[in-house]
Amino acid sequence: MGLVAEALEDLKGVNPVTLDVRELSNVMDYLVICSGTSSRHVKSLADNVSRMAKAAGHMPMGVEGEDAGEWVLVDLGDVVVHVMQPATRDFYDLERLWVHSAAAADDNGDSDNNKVWGGDSSDSDSD
Repeated sequence: MGLVAEALEDLKGVNPVTLDVRELSNVMDYLVICSGTSSRHVKSLADNVSRMAKAAGHMPMGVEGEDAGEWVLVDLGDVVVHVMQPATRDFYDLERLWVHSAAAADDNGDSDNNKVWGGDSSDSDSD
């Protein structure tokens, strides 16, 4: 997880959020969502995640959406990274979708210890 956060931070990813989806998904443990300010920025952020993962010996299982740069998905296996332009992120609102799913699982007793959290404890408004 630190590698992904570092890769996004290095290129000034906007509002990165990490969701712990272990209790909700069989295909991934964490979902990372981040915005870029333009299609070039989105592509650069996703490419940096992919390059840093490769350098650390973690080959991405797949990268989708690089051509358009509206929404790029980097599949690292247990961690899936979505880098989007702000309008796309607002439209699909993946954070709400997954948080709503977590709340529904908790309400139904499907999850004993479901933790959904955004960013890290050092999040602040100062850059």
